Amino acid sequence: MAAPLSPPRLLPSGDCAVTVEFSRTIDDDANQRVLALDRAVAAAAIEGVIEAVPTYRSLLVHYDPCVIGFDGLGGKLLALAGQPAPPSAKPRRWRIPVAYGGEHGIDLEDVAKTLDTTPDDIVARHIAGDYRIAMIGFTPGWSYLSGLEPFLHMPRRQNPRLSTPAGTISIGGVQTGIQCLAGPSGWHLLGRTPVRTYQLHRNPIFLTEPGDRVTFFAIDHKTFAEQDRAAEAGEIIAELVAP
Repeated sequence: MAAPLSPPRLLPSGDCAVTVEFSRTIDDDANQRVLALDRAVAAAAIEGVIEAVPTYRSLLVHYDPCVIGFDGLGGKLLALAGQPAPPSAKPRRWRIPVAYGGEHGIDLEDVAKTLDTTPDDIVARHIAGDYRIAMIGFTPGWSYLSGLEPFLHMPRRQNPRLSTPAGTISIGGVQTGIQCLAGPSGWHLLGRTPVRTYQLHRNPIFLTEPGDRVTFFAIDHKTFAEQDRAAEAGEIIAELVAP
C-alpha cells in the first residue's frame, strides 16, 4: 500500500495570492503534484480565482479578496490537493535543435574540463537526455527542464553573467534549460537553439508548457543561422513528435 502523501503548506503571498507548497526542494514527484493541482484548480473554476502559476514545488494562486478570502480559498485548495489528480492529456514531445560549443556554447570546453571528459562526450550525454518541462519562469519562455543526467550536475557559476544570448541552452545545478530571451544567467552555456519558446507576434505566443517532454539534437552553426532567420520570421523550428 502506498504511503499517504504529505499535505501541502499554505503560505500567504500578499493580500491577494496564496502559495500551495508541496516541497522545499526541487523534486519531480512534488512537481507532478503541483501540475495536478493546477489542472484541478482550472477544472474547479473557483469563483474569485484569477490565475494559477505552477513552479517546481509550489502553485501560486492569485485571487480577488473581495470575492473569496484566504481561509475559504485555502480550504478549497487543500481539498483539491487531497483528491485524485484529474487526468492529463498525453504530454507533447518536442525535438529541439542546438548548435553546441564555439561562440554559441562558450562554457562547453570548461564544463568538459571540470568533469574530466571531452566536449563531444558532454554533447552526447546532453542529447541522450529525455527531459520534462517542470516550469516556465524568470523571463517569458524560460523553460526549466528536469531529467538532467547526474554526471552533468554542476554548481552554478560563482560570478553570474549580466547578459547571455537569446536561445541559450545551459545547465545549472541539477537542471538544464532553454533560455528564450537575452538576459543574465549564472548557468553554464553549452549551446544555442534557434527555437523561440516565446514570440510575441506569433501564434502560439508560448510554444512549450509545463509537462511537455523535450529532447535535443545537434546542428552545425550554418544550419543554426538559417533556422534562426526562419524562426525570427515566425516559423516554428522545433519538431513536434508523437508521444
